[in-house]
Amino acid sequence: MLEGTKINNPSQMASVFDVAKDTVLFLLLSCYYILESFFWTLVPNVIRPMKSLKGDVVLVTGGAGGVGQHLAIKLARLGAKVVIWDICKEGLQKTCTAVMDEGYEIASYIVDLADRNAVYAAAELVKREVGKVDVLINNAGTVFGETLLNLSDTAIETTYKVNILSHYWTVKAFLPDMIKTGKGHVVTVGSVAGLLGTYRCTDYSATKFATVGFHESLFTELRAHGHTSIHATLICPYYINTGMFHGVTPRLMPMLEPDYVAETMIDSIRKNEVNCVMPGSVRYLLPLKCLLPAKMCWDLMHRVMKGPQSMMEFKGKPKVAGG
Repeated sequence: MLEGTKINNPSQMASVFDVAKDTVLFLLLSCYYILESFFWTLVPNVIRPMKSLKGDVVLVTGGAGGVGQHLAIKLARLGAKVVIWDICKEGLQKTCTAVMDEGYEIASYIVDLADRNAVYAAAELVKREVGKVDVLINNAGTVFGETLLNLSDTAIETTYKVNILSHYWTVKAFLPDMIKTGKGHVVTVGSVAGLLGTYRCTDYSATKFATVGFHESLFTELRAHGHTSIHATLICPYYINTGMFHGVTPRLMPMLEPDYVAETMIDSIRKNEVNCVMPGSVRYLLPLKCLLPAKMCWDLMHRVMKGPQSMMEFKGKPKVAGG
């Protein structure tokens, strides 16, 4: 009579109980997390506890100009030991001069981020000459600004090497020492173009989408293995006025200034934020991509925001920079 009756064995019952218990705990913690987030959003930075970067070795890729240069100067003012990498010798010299003119020290290295072996070699040199890197800011990026069929194979490969593959090499080079000492911070600079596909950016947007996945997976691995003292922050800025997107004319929002972006990035790092989107208002537009019909999203982008039209005026040349 009972042969066809399905009876839950103890392990199944225990599994159901565990799921229910964890779900209730999650809901309780969610209330706390939401209240905490709301509270810290309202508290001004001037009275908010921020971690000190004094004495920390902070490495910034793409430090020859733009956001990278502003980062170097601001980090030095906070007492950090700044190290900058870039392929542009003249730009490195300008950044070093700007920092040293204020009375601070800085170390610079000419590094081709598209060359994996060069990245590993430079990392070992930094460890020997400067010391263990406490904060790694993967800020460098490059853009060609062509439609897919006009992009050369070399341009596509270069974009991937600089914008995302270099993150693997730098993190693999410096993360082990962070884990060993129980202190570190990995900052991944993505882009709003890594959250919304952008016209004439099939290579750039794709690599910036990859930075989002890289950050989220790295964050998951660090947490899953108990490395909660190693922080990971994703930075996704809108167009930055560095010349990287010269000629682009956004309709609804002006380009961000590099000084503002650098300041916001450093604040985000010092607050140990996991995600930082600039400007903050963009965060409220992103869910529309999944909630609205595809045709409606396209009409919003094309008719109201005029995203594709703004990129049609792009006149920049391939350039390595942050953002």
